[in-house]
Amino acid sequence: MKSKAQKSLQAVGKRGRGAAPSEALYRSPAERRAEGKRLRDAVPRAGHSGWKPPRKRRDPVEVVLAANEGRLLDLVPIRHGRMMKSPFDFYRGTAAIMAADLAHTPSSGLRVQACGDAHLSNFGAFATPERNVIFDVNDLDETLPAPWEWDVKRLTASVVLAGRHIQLKQSESAAAARAAVRSYREHMAEYAFMKALEVWYDKIDLERLMSHVDNKKAQARLQQRVEKARERSVAEHDFPKLAEQLGSTPLIKDNPPLIFHLPEMKEEMESGNIPEAWARYHESLPEHIRVLFDRFHLCDMAMKVVGVGSVGTMCLIALYMAGDDDPLFLQIKEAMASVLEPYAGKSLHSNHGQRVVEGQRLMQSASDSFLGWTQGRRGRHFYVRQLRDMKLSPIIEGFDAEILQGYAEACGWALARAHARSGDAAMISGYMGSSVIFDEAICDFAVDYADQAERDHKAFVKAVREGRVEAVVES
Repeated sequence: MKSKAQKSLQAVGKRGRGAAPSEALYRSPAERRAEGKRLRDAVPRAGHSGWKPPRKRRDPVEVVLAANEGRLLDLVPIRHGRMMKSPFDFYRGTAAIMAADLAHTPSSGLRVQACGDAHLSNFGAFATPERNVIFDVNDLDETLPAPWEWDVKRLTASVVLAGRHIQLKQSESAAAARAAVRSYREHMAEYAFMKALEVWYDKIDLERLMSHVDNKKAQARLQQRVEKARERSVAEHDFPKLAEQLGSTPLIKDNPPLIFHLPEMKEEMESGNIPEAWARYHESLPEHIRVLFDRFHLCDMAMKVVGVGSVGTMCLIALYMAGDDDPLFLQIKEAMASVLEPYAGKSLHSNHGQRVVEGQRLMQSASDSFLGWTQGRRGRHFYVRQLRDMKLSPIIEGFDAEILQGYAEACGWALARAHARSGDAAMISGYMGSSVIFDEAICDFAVDYADQAERDHKAFVKAVREGRVEAVVES
């Protein structure tokens, strides 16, 4: 019998064009590229241009409120407060709104393992198990097989909003979005003619990334941040910041409302719910990682509010110790159904934590060693990873026009590499072609959709001021 992972991979192919790769006759990259080119007859590249909301588009405020179902009600106002800050922050927390909108846009019919929330803040640098620093997509809570264009459109619209957020000229924001899609198209063309294993082993390490950064100031800033991250260790930096020694057992420090202990945690531990959940996580790990994980013992768990879209879901951190000066922090994030499911089809995985983990392993060139999944007695699904491992996220407020454009190009490259691992790079490349027609069309969409996000944000802020939505703005 085939595993769920194999069925998921086959679903990507079957929902694209024809049979799964293992069932199809061999076709050369040139033949597949030509087939991709023929898709333009049904879906012209210029048809991706612009955005007009459908006549019966759902009220964006209703979509936001509906997404709060199952969240911790005490934390929902914090989520709303973070979304109020700017149209860019609102966009980060409203993947559900755009998923519904994207379902009304043209699609070539080709599918990949999609990120589902490919805005530029969900890309960044992190350490591989071999301790190399790579650049990749790093948040895959919404991952699901879906049209590849959806990720490209979400990325480019986020670039325009980021440019407006840092008060760039409209032409500069549009140029950065155009650079992102051009980078995606040009790198997909390279992957189209690479051998399958070459695509699979490809990664964007620090040296390759630096070689594509022309801005000396950006190079220096990136190098400085990476060196600082490399100098940090869990024992010397994270442990003193997040934990304190009370008696013989170290505990996670409370820092409400962002880090706090749930009153029912002790009861959950004594009832066996937490030990059972950790046992399921243990079984999800590869055997050699289980041996490593068994060296650690659980000391404490606490809630930790993170991000924008995740606020209100069950996000926890766990402190494990293998010795007096040997800590391990794990992040446990609740995984709900992907926002893409109503439009792209249900996941083949019954556990959404597993959906995230399998999608992450498929899209990333390297994933965290402790990546795994579990489920609680109350039916909540979770995935687990290290809390921090040389993770570097973009600081958009420090960007200028040149840095934003360079960063957008890096995101486009990383997205193309991720899509090429599961999709047919030659067909996707053949559809986009070598001209700028697709670039210009997606850029036009990105500008128009950024306008839509700003209108939605304005409606959301109005709803807060009218008392329809409760929000807490953090100081």
